[in-house]
Amino acid sequence: MVELLRNSLAVIVTSSGFTCQYHSCRPSGGYRIHGGRLPRCLCYNLSAKTSKKHLKRDGPNMISLRENGRTQFEDLLFGSEGRDIPRIVSNMVACVHSGLVCEEDEENVLIQRSKEEFDPSYFEQKFPPLGSSEIHKKPDIGHVGAAEPLTISTGISSEFEDKVHFLEERDEQILSKRVLMLSRSNKVRSVLELYRSLEISGLRLSFHACNSLLSCLLRNEMLDDALKLFYSMKANESTTGHSYSLVLKAIGNIQGYDSALKMFSKLQVECKVKKDFDVIVYNTMISICGKLDNWGQTEQIWRSMKEYGLVGTTITYCLLISIFVRCGQNELAIDAYSEMISNGLKPGEDAMQAIIGACTKEGKWNLALNVFQRMLNIGLKPNIVACNALINSLGKSGQVKLAFRVYDVMESLGCTPDAYTWNALLGALYRANQHADALHLFENIREQSSQVNLHLYNTALMSCQKLGLWDRSLQLLWQMEASGLSVSSASYNLVIGACEVARKPKIALQVYDHMVQQQCAPDTFTYLSLIRSCIWGSLWAEVEEILNRVETDVSLYNAAIHGMCLRGKIESAKKLYTRMRKSGLKPDGKTRALMLQNLPKDSIRQNYRLPRRY
Repeated sequence: MVELLRNSLAVIVTSSGFTCQYHSCRPSGGYRIHGGRLPRCLCYNLSAKTSKKHLKRDGPNMISLRENGRTQFEDLLFGSEGRDIPRIVSNMVACVHSGLVCEEDEENVLIQRSKEEFDPSYFEQKFPPLGSSEIHKKPDIGHVGAAEPLTISTGISSEFEDKVHFLEERDEQILSKRVLMLSRSNKVRSVLELYRSLEISGLRLSFHACNSLLSCLLRNEMLDDALKLFYSMKANESTTGHSYSLVLKAIGNIQGYDSALKMFSKLQVECKVKKDFDVIVYNTMISICGKLDNWGQTEQIWRSMKEYGLVGTTITYCLLISIFVRCGQNELAIDAYSEMISNGLKPGEDAMQAIIGACTKEGKWNLALNVFQRMLNIGLKPNIVACNALINSLGKSGQVKLAFRVYDVMESLGCTPDAYTWNALLGALYRANQHADALHLFENIREQSSQVNLHLYNTALMSCQKLGLWDRSLQLLWQMEASGLSVSSASYNLVIGACEVARKPKIALQVYDHMVQQQCAPDTFTYLSLIRSCIWGSLWAEVEEILNRVETDVSLYNAAIHGMCLRGKIESAKKLYTRMRKSGLKPDGKTRALMLQNLPKDSIRQNYRLPRRY
């Protein structure tokens, strides 16, 4: 029991059932010994303050110390052996209680406010053996455990550097559990005070407790304190891979991913750290590089991990596949997948679908089909994107039957075909020269789906052009315009091309006129198809009109000369060739060969006269 009245100072020591009291207000300033069964208790407060204090029962022991250095009063209380003498830490308040808790403003007032101010001179005159005691304005009292010898240590945070506790509990496992509970509850002040007390007492926390405290500081955005704790853990060799992961992730989120990469490179060269750099640390750095889309640094970290003999986890390879596919590095993604399978790991659904896309882009439809079949065997459902990519790859490779088998599987899985699916199937039939089947499929698509877009119409028009179905191509053109689609010049060119194949030049000219009326600008391919159609229809006047209407284009002149020569219009071809040469256009090899066969030798020599040598 401690009682401070007016300007008095009371010191009580209870040990082994006996109580020693000292009252400064007594004239003699003597000591009084009382018998009793109270546990060992010391309340030593030389920094007297005229403010209300409360004590409440909470456990066996309470110690409150505030003093600069050891005094003669300790020798008097504890003897010269120093068996139970606590060391006083300079400029610190150290409190340990598991029985009595010292608090402010509670209902049971055992320490009352002094009505008169405390006179320091009286204190110094009354107790010369104690030396010069420092009087603090705000003595703080902490709590935990029983008194033990302490060592001086620097604090983690300046906010808590004056709060140290003498610990009764010495079991590091129990104290680690306390740190875990406080950290998980985000009790930052309490857990830091307890950590400093452990540090000063020479006790060590478990790795799990240190990481939990580190995570608590980072959650509360106390990066500076977390870094101090991290480097302290690093100096004590109590770091784990989780410690490095927490710090690197926090550095990346707060200071930027470049700072995290620099810190990782610095830590990686330290020999002592290599044992702590587990796969989790590399996963963290791979994830950070992925956020920057830095596939080069990702590859370097991946190679470095293998150099240190570490085997990646499922998360490692899923991250690698995702980053490489997103950055367009399909070969690296396929390598990561192959290594994953060789290590006996099972890829996830997202990774397998990403690999299907990567394989199709690289033209490796065999591997893509293998991954697709593997997904079905283990009960995974490929999404429509993976199915469309595989169908398109099979169609480009001429594997039409396999493409339609994948389509059947996709429908059985409940996936609804979209425009990309139909386009992949139409493209497969077109590349396989199955144009009639392509047109039949297009009709079925129009009946079943409303997702018929411009690309699907153009694919059907290409099949019509190959088959020379000019009337069917005209029907499709009218349907496109009636549906409100914006018909491009490519669509008109396909219709004109179908008329060319069918030898319908007048229909082709009508389509051209309609194209101009629709304010669709013709291009070189339009005029080439028209010139060829008119030549095969012997519409020579229209050929001349087209050449006069458009700007000078060497490809148009070459096409016209070729057609005239093939149709026996040699004189017209000669005139057009001469006109072409005068315009400064250079004919292609076929045009020159045709002219060499039909032009007089003198004319040829004049056109191709070599310069004299001087």
